[in-house]
Amino acid sequence: MSAGFGRRAGGQGRFARISQWMRGGHTDETAVGDGGREDLLLATAAAGLPLAPAAHPVGYRCSCDRVGCPTPARHPVSWAWQTQSTTDRAQVERWARHQPDANFITATGMTHDVLDVPREAGREALDRLLAAGVEVGPVAVTGGGAGTGEGRMMFFTLTRGTPQDEDEWWPCALDCHPETMDEHPGLRWHCRGSYVLVPPAALPGEERVEWVRGPEHPLPDPLSLLEALTDACARHHVGAEDADAFETTWPHGA
Repeated sequence: MSAGFGRRAGGQGRFARISQWMRGGHTDETAVGDGGREDLLLATAAAGLPLAPAAHPVGYRCSCDRVGCPTPARHPVSWAWQTQSTTDRAQVERWARHQPDANFITATGMTHDVLDVPREAGREALDRLLAAGVEVGPVAVTGGGAGTGEGRMMFFTLTRGTPQDEDEWWPCALDCHPETMDEHPGLRWHCRGSYVLVPPAALPGEERVEWVRGPEHPLPDPLSLLEALTDACARHHVGAEDADAFETTWPHGA
């Protein structure tokens, strides 16, 4: 799937630049260049992440007709988004060209899952994982501007949501669905029945969803990232007044 994406024609140049930037040791999401919208969407679909159109911002409102939309510009356009989601190049091209303002979501639990954490916790975990030589995979950021401490970081992984034997599927307390997002302020595990926005996406207030590591990176096993992400989330939620006590409980070493 995504392991061979870097060899596909048309996608190598842009994401080779991202890979080169990452090899330089940088994990500041503002350093990643912005590619063309259609090219980035096609690259994401080519990596095996199924896409479907989503709402977009109109000023500080959502493009949908729902009064007081609770998730403006963050939800699919169609209620049938799970069956509509596709990696078909021609369909993604049609959507991108006929809906030039649309954001796009990717349905999780089909070919991939997403581990979704507060952005500052994600940056800490990403530094730790890369320093340890762990294969991280694609990573995107969403939310506030650089240095604000807001937003989320999303780690794309292999899925555990579609086993051949349905009895082997195991839900857990971290599973997150669109209607339970507020119940998971720390780590969210998007698997079956959930979705996330994919870059490039625009949010109200001129916020963006952007790649830190592009979809040419192979999808890792989610369990290989889980410990670093949960540890970073725990540190992220400890107040500054508890920092000294925290150092003893949660050592920073690998």
